[in-house]
Amino acid sequence: MRILTQHKISYDIHQYLGSDVHNSVDVATKMGIAPQQMFKTLVTQAKSGEHYVFMVPVEAELDLKKAAQAVGEKSIAMIKEKGLLPLTGYVHGGCSPIGMKKQFQTVLDASALNFETITFSAGKRGFSVQVAPQDLEQVIPLIITEVSH
Repeated sequence: MRILTQHKISYDIHQYLGSDVHNSVDVATKMGIAPQQMFKTLVTQAKSGEHYVFMVPVEAELDLKKAAQAVGEKSIAMIKEKGLLPLTGYVHGGCSPIGMKKQFQTVLDASALNFETITFSAGKRGFSVQVAPQDLEQVIPLIITEVSH
C-alpha cells in the first residue's frame, strides 16, 4: 500500500478477519468480491532458473504452458511454499506482486482487462487492495496476456 501511495495510485483496501476461509475463493466471497475479479499471486521458476510472477483469477488455474510462452521460457514450475518467504519476503496467502524483495517480471492474466479494477493481496494475510489494471502497470513490469484456464 505504501508503494501505491508513493506512486500516487488510487486504491481501495479490503480485509477480512477470522480463520474460516479455506482458499482464495472463500477470501473473495468473504470480502464481497467476485472471484473472477480477485487475483492470486503465483511465484514460479523457469527451467533457466529465472523467477516469474503470475496473477490469475482466484477461481482459475495457471496454465503452465501458456505461462512459459508468455515469458519466453521452455518450461515453468511453481516454487515450493517454503521457498516463498526467503525469495519474496511474503508468506503463502499474503503474497503481493508489489514490494517483493526483488522485482520479478510479472504476468497479469488478460481477463483482468474485463474489469475497471482488480483485487489482489496487499502483502499480508487478510488484506487486499483494489486497483485499476492500468495503474498496476505503473508500479511493476507487467505483461498482460492469457495465462489461466
